[in-house]
Amino acid sequence: MLHLQTFGDLRLIDANGEPVRYPIKGLLMMAHLYAGASHELSRYELAQFLWSDVEAELARLNLRKLISRIRETDGGRAEIPFDFTATTVRLNTQAVSSDLDVFRTAGPPLERLNAIAELTQRGFIGNIKPATKLIDTWMRAQRDAQALQLRQALLDALPDVEKSGAARIISSAALQILERDPNDEQVRALLQQLSGGSSFGERLPSGNGPARVEVKRAETGGATSADIERASLPLILPRLVLLPPTSKHADAGLALASALIEDVTIELCALRNISIVAPHTAGQIRRDSEKATVVARHSIAYLLDTRFSDEGLFAQLIYFPTDEIIWAHRFVMTPDTLPRQRRLIAQQLTLSVARELAEKEEERLRFEANPEAYHAYLVGSSLMSKLTLPHIRRARKAFKQSLSHKADFSPSFTGLARTFTSEWLVTAQGNNELLHLAEQNALRAIERDPASAAGHRELGVTKLYLGDVDASVAALHLAEELSPHFADVIYSHADTLVHASRPGDALAKIQRAISLNPIAPDAYLWCAAGASFFLEQYEEAIAYVEAMKDKAPAHRIAAASCAMIGDRKRALFHRQRAESINPVFDVEKWLAIVPFKEQWQKELYREGLLRAGF
Repeated sequence: MLHLQTFGDLRLIDANGEPVRYPIKGLLMMAHLYAGASHELSRYELAQFLWSDVEAELARLNLRKLISRIRETDGGRAEIPFDFTATTVRLNTQAVSSDLDVFRTAGPPLERLNAIAELTQRGFIGNIKPATKLIDTWMRAQRDAQALQLRQALLDALPDVEKSGAARIISSAALQILERDPNDEQVRALLQQLSGGSSFGERLPSGNGPARVEVKRAETGGATSADIERASLPLILPRLVLLPPTSKHADAGLALASALIEDVTIELCALRNISIVAPHTAGQIRRDSEKATVVARHSIAYLLDTRFSDEGLFAQLIYFPTDEIIWAHRFVMTPDTLPRQRRLIAQQLTLSVARELAEKEEERLRFEANPEAYHAYLVGSSLMSKLTLPHIRRARKAFKQSLSHKADFSPSFTGLARTFTSEWLVTAQGNNELLHLAEQNALRAIERDPASAAGHRELGVTKLYLGDVDASVAALHLAEELSPHFADVIYSHADTLVHASRPGDALAKIQRAISLNPIAPDAYLWCAAGASFFLEQYEEAIAYVEAMKDKAPAHRIAAASCAMIGDRKRALFHRQRAESINPVFDVEKWLAIVPFKEQWQKELYREGLLRAGF
């Protein structure tokens, strides 16, 4: 017997579990017939469904060709999935089963709810973009109907709420419903009542007994017209995903931290002005190697990123479009503090998100209104994670492509400015034309979005390399005031303080940036190495360089640090690596263009470079 899978990827599977090569239109026709009450339609109806965008005669011709292909594919089968007549097409349900059967199968309410919830969270036909308006309308209608059946199954399962594991199943289903329809106040009230009995409530003794849920059941007539209308409303609220924590060591503490985040997810459903992504989807995003792409695809505006360690649970709330850290905190994780921490995290998150929504709503809408520009911007941002000339220039191309879609897209001007300053740094040739281009783009970013820290940050970085250290410090101070938890801004401010002859302040600031962004980018470590060098903490400088994934930009500071402690062998190694990257590097020329506010820094750096053999 063949099996039609409609949730996740649409595909046909044989009795051995192997996928069957089948025409996509044939699979859509099969799904359309399986979902119907009679499993049969006229050829005319199917032709219009599959090819509504062409003339009727051509649509019928296309259907005849499709049927011919299907007959060839099914030629060797004992039982074929379709019965074709001159005027109709009928699906043979004796030869084909489907995951859609879950909605038609009776059973214990809790088991049925769990089965429907697990199925719907994968998404109906998620791998096919509708080719016609009719197909799109049908897919939307199916999803609406499935959402209503999930809701009804949840209400049917409420009498079993005190059974073992029931609270988690019901909470998970309720989160799915609220993710789709944040205005469903009945389900929201149910979830809030359940929160005392889910996650930690099931693990830790509270002394209050199991949670009791009293929610009015739906009438036996099923979903009302208001339910249907509400389920079909588009989701326009900004979305927040709480990513489950990661850890270097999988232990009981990590499991408790994960449960805490799931509990906070339920707690945050009390917010009316934001949509919360369900924990199952959050877990999939956490495991995906292309997180940025997945987050953009799901139109997620805010992420709570969490990491667990011996020091506790580190959480930071990130505004995804600009990668801005809005709020960050470290929570102690001991059994006696867990119930209190749950409430504390939820309260801080609620306040932070509510505050930021007021400030970020206009910017969020700009991002969502220009998906092509946003996608190209994300591509450029991901490329800038590596400070190599090929990556920098590919990123610049992506940012320019973004601006071709949206000419006043401020983040892409910010990205362009960063590519020019990064190329100036990597090439070390003192090409001021690159810096003037960076300054122009930073000013364009500020002009279009003066409240964004990112544009002021890039202006500050550019002013530094142009030699105006005081203007650089002022611009970066303003950027940090605009976004006090934005780790990248704090890093840039620290870098400028190194050149402003304040290495102690710089090191303290870069260490704060690293605490906000614990898996620190190489640029942070490079900055920390420079600050340590000018504090004459040479071993610490070398350690920061060694921690970098790509040490290419930092070989010079590493060579100078090694030379200053008399380690000639390692100094030679780093000098040779630096010379292989930039064979025309000249110490005096470089010191003439690198801005240092006080002369002692140039003298110390010159001494280290000369000792290393540059």
